Amino acid sequence: MAESKTAVHPWIVNLRAQLDALETALLQGDAVAVEASSAQVQSVLQQAPKTAEFGRPGSALRLDMVQAAHRLGQLRQTALRAGAQNERALRSLLPEKARQPTYGRLSGSTRSGPGQAFLSA
Repeated sequence: MAESKTAVHPWIVNLRAQLDALETALLQGDAVAVEASSAQVQSVLQQAPKTAEFGRPGSALRLDMVQAAHRLGQLRQTALRAGAQNERALRSLLPEKARQPTYGRLSGSTRSGPGQAFLSA
């Protein structure tokens, strides 16, 4: 079995694991797990190593970080879409319970329902 050219930084391994957990929670539709996983990803990001390796073009750590950032962006868009869909569904099914949309009302309208405050993602 061929070994990889460079070892993966432990911080990247941890970040990937947390992104995997976030993706799993999103796929399962578990809002509580999505929130917890998102907080864990944020925590890992705040613990990024202080190293010049990030700034060096072509470094393995930099490339791994770019890939992780791309994946995080995709997962964030997925979470935003799911939240917008849930919000629209709630306002359609229970308009009296959903008085304040997350993204604001359009044109000062006071009615709620499908199409109001739509988040295009």
